[in-house]
Amino acid sequence: MIDKTLDLSQMKVHVKNVFQNPAPARLYEFAVLEHSQGKQCAISSQGALIAFSGAKTGRSPLDKRIVKEESSEKNIWWGKINIAFSAKSFETNLDLAISYFNTREQLYVIDGYAGWRTEHRIKVRIICARPYHALFMHNMLIRPTQEELKYFGEPDWTIYNAGEFAASPHVEGVTSESSIDLNLKKREVVILGTEYAGCMKKAIFTILNYLLPAKGVLSMHCAANEGASDDTAFFLGLSGTGKTTLSADPNRKLIGDDEHGWDDAGIFNIEGGCYAKTVNLSRELEPEIWDAIRFGSVLENVVFNSDTREVDFSDTTITENTRAAYPLEFIKGAKIPAVGAHPKNIIFLTCDAFGVLPPVSKLDPAQAMYHFMSGYSAKIAGTEQGVNTPTATFSACFGSAFMVWNPLKYAELLKNKMQKHNVDVWLLNTGWSGGAPGIGKRIALKDTRAMVNAVLNGSLAKSQFKKDPVFSVSVPQSCPEVPSELLTPKQAWKDKGAYEIAALKLALLFKKNFEQFSDQPDAALIGASLEAQITL
Repeated sequence: MIDKTLDLSQMKVHVKNVFQNPAPARLYEFAVLEHSQGKQCAISSQGALIAFSGAKTGRSPLDKRIVKEESSEKNIWWGKINIAFSAKSFETNLDLAISYFNTREQLYVIDGYAGWRTEHRIKVRIICARPYHALFMHNMLIRPTQEELKYFGEPDWTIYNAGEFAASPHVEGVTSESSIDLNLKKREVVILGTEYAGCMKKAIFTILNYLLPAKGVLSMHCAANEGASDDTAFFLGLSGTGKTTLSADPNRKLIGDDEHGWDDAGIFNIEGGCYAKTVNLSRELEPEIWDAIRFGSVLENVVFNSDTREVDFSDTTITENTRAAYPLEFIKGAKIPAVGAHPKNIIFLTCDAFGVLPPVSKLDPAQAMYHFMSGYSAKIAGTEQGVNTPTATFSACFGSAFMVWNPLKYAELLKNKMQKHNVDVWLLNTGWSGGAPGIGKRIALKDTRAMVNAVLNGSLAKSQFKKDPVFSVSVPQSCPEVPSELLTPKQAWKDKGAYEIAALKLALLFKKNFEQFSDQPDAALIGASLEAQITL
């Protein structure tokens, strides 16, 4: 077979060997050659390509820039999330990327779609210098058929990934060696100074977070699956809260694990693949994800045995953010095309490391808006002498790093769709119970799955509910296969006084965070009504 090459001279890229849409097997071969040239790559015992992203093993949200220009300027939620960048600086960074490309012996081009609903779909082209990046995006974009590739034509959007080449601090607006720059008018993205593959997929999500709401379509940082009765459920949450794990259910069809749109016809996945966290992955607890890691998948920043090539998923020496990227169809029972009906249930996921939020609770419409705009989760930060202290994280719409409009726009779209389709909304805590780490325990995955099953089969909605004394959410008093003492947070704490202090602290953090919306009347009303219910 002769590889198809592409002439990029019109972009001032004069590399002779530009391989367009090579097969995964060819990208494996190119990766092995790259390994021989000093870029560490390997093939795991499960058949996946192991690759490493260098110094950056996660996203660089503080390095994202959006060009401030007349066609989009009034629509952007400018600030710490969407940092303004000049068109001149963008062109300088694009020139740096192209100059870097011209030092390479070969490049890779991947063409694909973003959006399973054809009327909202965009054509995307990735130009990159690493075969692992090409395979990653081959997995994460919706893969065109050979017939579709024949008539693919020019892309709607182009991503220039020159992540191996550091950004220059001499370029106005660049504040580190990394820069991820979006030009909504030119429909181009430039990546410098980070080889973390997730930056490409999140750049595409950011683009669609701009385009879709303008058409009245809600874009969401969520997973989705579908039951035997075509009952669809969404799982919204920040990274690490359980979207991928909980949506991969052998009894339900997976629509997608991370990025979706909700239009008048229902739900549709934006991506063609999944990007799962693999820390402590086991076949016993997550068989669907384990079995998806095979030939064609990418394993990122994992530790492996140099002799057997077996991966140690418990080893976080490189990073706790170890990942696997694989095509959606690698999940047994995935739904292709990845679209579904309007949801019956929406589950907000939070990993509460304070141990005070109920493991599961039902939200009324105002509470749903409040928690959606708050986007609360928590992470564990190591402190001296081994003491772990929870750190609250608030990310509007459970993904503010990727949101382009004001969060209220997404929230209003959510409210309208929830009301129109009579959707039940739940808050699911996948974090701690009985206290913070070191005192309480992480809620067992089997218990969390049991709660999700009870939500989806309708049995939890028939439970008796009581209002949480601090957050006023409705807490079920029983759930099949879940110990009743787990359901009410205060009961799980040995020190009831310590619970009250911790709950008060978190309630105050919620209130402080929502102050950012005080200048927006609709949002301020939501905050005032909910905070009046919170016992401070």
